Amino acid sequence: MPTKQLGSTGIQVSTLCLGGNVFGWTADESTSFAILDAFVDAGLNFVDTADVYSAWAPGHKGGESETVIGAWFAHSGKRDKVVLATKLGKEMGGDKKGLSRGYMIRAVEASLQRLRTDCIDLYQSHADDPDTPLEETLEAFAQLIKQGKVRAIGASNYSAPRLEEALGVSAAHKWPRYECLQPHYNLCERGYERDLDPVCRRAGIAVIPYFSLAAGFLTGKYRSEADLAKSPRGAGVKKYLNDRGFAILRALDEISARLHATPAQVSLAWLMARPGITAPIASATSLAHLQDLIASVSLKLDAQDVAALDRASS
Repeated sequence: MPTKQLGSTGIQVSTLCLGGNVFGWTADESTSFAILDAFVDAGLNFVDTADVYSAWAPGHKGGESETVIGAWFAHSGKRDKVVLATKLGKEMGGDKKGLSRGYMIRAVEASLQRLRTDCIDLYQSHADDPDTPLEETLEAFAQLIKQGKVRAIGASNYSAPRLEEALGVSAAHKWPRYECLQPHYNLCERGYERDLDPVCRRAGIAVIPYFSLAAGFLTGKYRSEADLAKSPRGAGVKKYLNDRGFAILRALDEISARLHATPAQVSLAWLMARPGITAPIASATSLAHLQDLIASVSLKLDAQDVAALDRASS
């Protein structure tokens, strides 16, 4: 399977990243184990999660996804086959949030314990923390890397000015920099291209978009408001049920029919073909769904396909 380098780290990651947000939520432990096994056995290696997954679910408090992945590592013995990414900073309850030095030191230990590993390959700020100086956050990351608890760091949901500011702080102090950005980016959400894309490409930062399938809309399973009840995530795609969204689906239908592919595969292949994109993140709740995602890695779109999708989503 093809790989790309994670920023300037030398870490090689597969060009599709498996999203762990569903583990312990809409995918139970046995299903999650099967999905992780199949993903790695297919030659892919990049898995992303976060400490806060899945605190939004009734009865959950966060840490469920990391706990499942840690149990799978212990059960499968495949930790060395995975580039493991997780995140911190989103509210976990009480004072468990943000990017202060004190909290980061506690949060990494909690994640390492849940993940049953001694090192996180990519540790990411889940969101900007305007109440904590970037110097404090980046120095804490530098400490975690020096201690061997983290290999590389990244950011998610940062604005272009804040990302550039963070890069400047790291350079000025000779601290490790953010090597990866995790933005909201897909055929329906193209705001990333305006200001973040130039920053990332100029700096050589890896980009791993989340919601690559627009919360499932780009799979084609949501085509009317009646379809929204098909999934717990259905409410999140209602905003795409408009003329632009339907134009995107028509383009996906035409291209996928001609290529004997699925809309999801075409959507992911479009992202993989974008300059500067390292690996889109997509999650699966069944083996059939996973195989659909894996097939996208070998799907190649020609210039006409890309242009048609660009027009429909412009």
